[in-house]
Amino acid sequence: MKSNDKNRRILIIDDNEAIHEDFKAILGGKPDTDLDLDDDESILFGESEQALAEMVPFELDSAFQGQEGLEMVRRAVQEGRPYSMAFVDIRMPPGWDGIETIQRIWKEFPSLQVIICTAHSDYSWKDMIDKLGQTDRLLIVKKPFENIEVRQMACSLCEKWHLLTEFDKLLKDKTRQITETRDITVFSLAKLAESRDPEIGEHLEHIQQYSQILADQLGKEGPYTDQINEKFKEDLFRSSPLHDIGKVGIPDAILLKPGNLTESEFKIMEQHTVIGAESLAHAASVTNAGSFLVMAAEISHYHHERFDGSGYPEGLKGTQIPLSARILALADVYDALMSKRVYKPAFMPEIVKKMIIEESGKHFDPVIVEAFEARYEDIIKVSKKDIQNLETTEEMNV
Repeated sequence: MKSNDKNRRILIIDDNEAIHEDFKAILGGKPDTDLDLDDDESILFGESEQALAEMVPFELDSAFQGQEGLEMVRRAVQEGRPYSMAFVDIRMPPGWDGIETIQRIWKEFPSLQVIICTAHSDYSWKDMIDKLGQTDRLLIVKKPFENIEVRQMACSLCEKWHLLTEFDKLLKDKTRQITETRDITVFSLAKLAESRDPEIGEHLEHIQQYSQILADQLGKEGPYTDQINEKFKEDLFRSSPLHDIGKVGIPDAILLKPGNLTESEFKIMEQHTVIGAESLAHAASVTNAGSFLVMAAEISHYHHERFDGSGYPEGLKGTQIPLSARILALADVYDALMSKRVYKPAFMPEIVKKMIIEESGKHFDPVIVEAFEARYEDIIKVSKKDIQNLETTEEMNV
């Protein structure tokens, strides 16, 4: 990036209009001819018109009180044109002084770099550091200004802002790439486990979408709003495909049996919840970057529990069952009812909806059933492809 493409926006917060004019002369690209320049400053600003013309100016905005400065910082961020730094006067009666101004700005925008400008003894340097903390976001300059010092500070902090911004973008890109790679890997493993059943189809994709729709609704209204935030929904999206990962430990003769399981066979099938939970819990225990694996383990373990306590493997009841597993239970059963399996045909949507509602308080949490009803139109859109396939099959049979 060329130097003149970098963010050189600077906010001056000072109650003295003459100070603003001084900053414009020092930082505006062409120094005021009335400024008294020593030899070093003449070298900095250049003694030829060509040197002056080549000097890249800063973009300066003026605020004359701390309150006004805070509003300008807010507006600049909202417009996507943040300041790279601010010069803040220490004394600005009758409003906030420089310390309070910086504290209030940093409370909302902690990354803004600041230079305190002081000519008074209201605060010693130690007092200022004690109040604002030891930080690389803060510099202090004494009035009257040394012009070279001011300009070099501005150059350095603007360049620092640029480098930090570029690093932040790079870090976010790399984090996104790592996250995407992890999610693809996890989903591929889940898909590999499901591939043992040729009739599963898009079950995992559907589970993810149904769970997100239900969680989104539960996060908007009802008794679970305090439990569901963006992190919960992200973890649910990533963990839901792993709900049946434990089926890799179930023999094909049982997993793919085209009829009812015997009691002993069903006991073996039940173990897929424990197998999956133990594997996922172990994976979660050896990494600090997989909170979704903790949720995946609880979903795997408890998604076959029933709200009335008649489920497995532990017979938990009501809210003893983790919320993530209660959400997944409804999404899983809904998709299973909507899909053809070796042991059953696919049911029509209106029948499936009725079956889900009838299980409120029995198999499913009534609150989650209410969310299902509230967002049924969104859920049915996810199922649209399967519904069309089902209708086509029935027409062919006729």
